[in-house]
Amino acid sequence: MTPSRCVGVLLAGGAARRFRGMPKGLALVDGLRIADRALAALRGATDRQIVVANDPRAARWFPGLRTVKDAEEGLGPLHGLRTALAAAEGAPVLVVAWDMPFVTAALLTALRQEGERGATAVVPVVGTPPRAEPLCAYYGGEALMACDALLGRGERRAAALFETLPGATTVRGADLEALGDPARLLLSIDTLEDLSTIGGRLPDGEDTARR
Repeated sequence: MTPSRCVGVLLAGGAARRFRGMPKGLALVDGLRIADRALAALRGATDRQIVVANDPRAARWFPGLRTVKDAEEGLGPLHGLRTALAAAEGAPVLVVAWDMPFVTAALLTALRQEGERGATAVVPVVGTPPRAEPLCAYYGGEALMACDALLGRGERRAAALFETLPGATTVRGADLEALGDPARLLLSIDTLEDLSTIGGRLPDGEDTARR
C-alpha cells in the first residue's frame, strides 16, 4: 500500500482544572515547552503539522502553524478529534495531546506504519489494567464519519472512536516496549504535582512564546 500523506495534529485543549487553569502545554520540561517537545515528535513522523486549539492566544503560541478551532466548544476530546480529521481534509492524522512531554517520533512513526498497512485507527495501550491512549494515536480519514455519528448520539469520550471503528488496532506489549518505556512515552501531565515529579516548571511570562 502506498503511504498517504499524514497530518500531525497537536491537540492543545482541555480545561486544565487540575492545573489551576493554566495552559499545560506551555509548561517547561528540560527547558522546552511540553508542546514543542510533542511538535518535534510530530515533525519527525508526519508530512505537515497543525494545532487544534480554542484558546484565542494559540496563534501567538505557535507562529507559523495553522491553528484550527472546534466548531463548537465544550463537547469534549472526541470533538477535538473531529476537528483534527476535518482539518486534514481526508488525509490520515497522527494526534498528540500537548501535555505529553516524552512522546517520540519513533513511537509515532510506528503508529503511522501500522495504519498505512490498512488499519482505520492505531492506538497504543499501556498499563495494568490495559489503558488505551486515544489522544496519542493514528486515525485514517474515514474516521471522520464515525466521529460525526458518535457526536450525534451525544458521545464525548475520545476512546469511543477507537472502540467503534472497524479495522482499528493497537500497539502494546513487547511491540510498544521496543520503542521505550511505555509509561514514560505515554505520560501526560495532568497536575502541578505531575510536573514537579519530572522536574518541570511553569513558564515565566516570556517563556510562553515558541523558542
